[in-house]
Amino acid sequence: MADAQEFHDRMLSLGLARVSEAAAHASARLIGRGDEKAADQAAVNAMRDQLNLLDIKGTVVIGEGERDEAPMLYIGEEVGTGQGPEVDIALDPLEGTTLTAKDMPNALTVIAMAPRGTLLHAPDVYMDKLAIGPGLPKNVVSLEMSPTERVVELAKAKKCKPTDITVCVLERPRHEEIVAEIRATGAAIRLITDGDVAGVIHCAESEITGIDMYMGSGGAPEGVLAASALKCMGGQIWGRLLFRNDDERGRAAKAGITDLNRIYARDEMVRADVIFAATGVTNGSIVRGVKREPNFIETETILMRSKTGSVRRMIYRNPIK
Repeated sequence: MADAQEFHDRMLSLGLARVSEAAAHASARLIGRGDEKAADQAAVNAMRDQLNLLDIKGTVVIGEGERDEAPMLYIGEEVGTGQGPEVDIALDPLEGTTLTAKDMPNALTVIAMAPRGTLLHAPDVYMDKLAIGPGLPKNVVSLEMSPTERVVELAKAKKCKPTDITVCVLERPRHEEIVAEIRATGAAIRLITDGDVAGVIHCAESEITGIDMYMGSGGAPEGVLAASALKCMGGQIWGRLLFRNDDERGRAAKAGITDLNRIYARDEMVRADVIFAATGVTNGSIVRGVKREPNFIETETILMRSKTGSVRRMIYRNPIK
């Protein structure tokens, strides 16, 4: 008989999908209502309720923030029934609170699960990120390269011209120099307003999205979630934590991080098999948003397992009671 405490990713994956679906259902009621906090809180409440139904001994390692900042799904919070395997949970109950409040594309509910102690406990600081899709030589690009070098090297690996490359970048004032340098190579840029987990995932489906590479800085917790997705889909991602002050460096120390300049590759952020689920809240390029009809609500979820490399898309149609 198998050890009851073993991480049975196949058995847990459908439960994880239910968690992300519940959060999407809850936040969908607030699409376009202009209230980011209410939308996020609705997703948090629903996600937590569903997590506590799973037979796991779960610890939130990527969550809504420190315990004194987040009343629920805070870093270190224990979730699940307490019966079952010990697991790390990384989550973003609503990736794209602004997108939801403004009814803009690509808002998602996102969650990943892996055996205890295998997900990077990234503090809530910025991370410099670089990601590419599957089927490319290892370390063909790197964070040590300039944006120009990255574009040129990726074009060589793809046997195309720099003008054929499209780079996804988060639209922020801090990225103006990167954007200008990328455009000087002749490459195209897809700017996104929010939601860099989705931005990184786009690299893994370049034949659909047209995006070859993601670069720029964003939240470190989202970097771990993106690495979880890429571990399932294939692709490479690198991240380096960025610190603006002593408080942020203190957060890193609290998370057990001592080398503040370390560059983390995908398998250093996610050190074991992982399962990942994301459900669309608003319509996007990865999954459709929540669809409401008079008598039912429908969601689309992407569910992935790194152990098998499986990517499953599921439509959930639930009658409204």
